[in-house]
Amino acid sequence: MDDRGGGSFVAVRRISQGLERGNTCHSSSAEVVAGSAAWLGRGLSCVCAQRRESDARSSFDLTSAQEECLLRLQNRIDIAYDSSILEHQEALRALWNVAFPEEELRGLISEQWKEMGWQGKDPSTDFRGGGFISLENLLFFARNFPKSFQDLLRKQEGDRSLWEYPFAVAGVNITFMLIQMLDLEAVKPRTLVGATFLKFLAENDSAFDILYCITFKLMDHEWLAMRASYMDFNTVMKATRRQLEKELLAEDISRLEELPSYGLLNQ
Repeated sequence: MDDRGGGSFVAVRRISQGLERGNTCHSSSAEVVAGSAAWLGRGLSCVCAQRRESDARSSFDLTSAQEECLLRLQNRIDIAYDSSILEHQEALRALWNVAFPEEELRGLISEQWKEMGWQGKDPSTDFRGGGFISLENLLFFARNFPKSFQDLLRKQEGDRSLWEYPFAVAGVNITFMLIQMLDLEAVKPRTLVGATFLKFLAENDSAFDILYCITFKLMDHEWLAMRASYMDFNTVMKATRRQLEKELLAEDISRLEELPSYGLLNQ
């Protein structure tokens, strides 16, 4: 694949029966293999980390409400995951409990985490690409759209590839991609799509988390439509970004819930 970078990822081989909700031992339902493409971190080589020349525009003026909402979101983005902080530990445990309520977590460092699609037994090493907000995004998704979350986690919809994308690591990449696409680390948005998003954010403080859920479901939809396998992940992410930008910039959209891709989500 042309847009691969360095680093490593974990691909999950899907077994036909998938992960069963009532099964307390998931390790027999998936196999893990190491690969050689960049999935995480600031060195990500996919569309997530690249600003296109067409994005270079003058900054957009913000209302005071939009400035306040952007600052709050930027403060969230700036928080790195820290395994020594109790709040971060509890959020990680909460994610496990909502993902696998039938299986007790044996520890914050455990081989069990690979069942969710982390690269190793310590998820904290995977958060460097998205920070604590990427954990918050996953937890928001699990709590607010539990059916869609479980469907994606357990690969229960569509004609799946033999080698599937790792769920949790993909989630971190989606957080990172959205931060880049919306230019959220700038003092003022320098793209029309970023300025448009801030209008939604001023109306709903959870707009970024909601857009994350939409994007995750849209990414999986594109994955299935393209009949992709794990080496196609960056290509799928590019297609997802293009579709998301198109929907956000549509003239008749005034709320995130009006985006066509919002309809892909199930409660």
